[in-house]
Amino acid sequence: MAVIRTATDNFSQENKIGEGGFGEVYKGILSDGRHIAVKRLSSSSKQGIDEFKNEILLIAKLQQRNLVALIGGTAAGVLYLHEYSRLKVIHRDLKPSNVLLDENMNPKISDFGMARIVQIDQDRGQTNKIAGTW
Repeated sequence: MAVIRTATDNFSQENKIGEGGFGEVYKGILSDGRHIAVKRLSSSSKQGIDEFKNEILLIAKLQQRNLVALIGGTAAGVLYLHEYSRLKVIHRDLKPSNVLLDENMNPKISDFGMARIVQIDQDRGQTNKIAGTW
């Protein structure tokens, strides 16, 4: 936790880049110069710990070098998730606030808390849980 506190300057307001269902999101720089985004789970979160854990596990399984870096644009990112990733992922909460821009204004898909992994040959499914924001 000390590394994250140092990278985000102890979660300073200057480093706050957004707020989502889980809580606040901060930018930071690690000691090796890598830029990171840190989600800080809020006790008053509108979404549960299960969705937070789901996002962490899903991103780890995708084995991306950067949390939000997928492919070029948003459409290319969705195509990657649906067709080219070794896991077939349905995001379920794609909206403007879940698309971040890097320093070169390239869009990056973020916030995988509501995402689901489906079978590689599956093109439809059912769910008992309604997710997303409206």
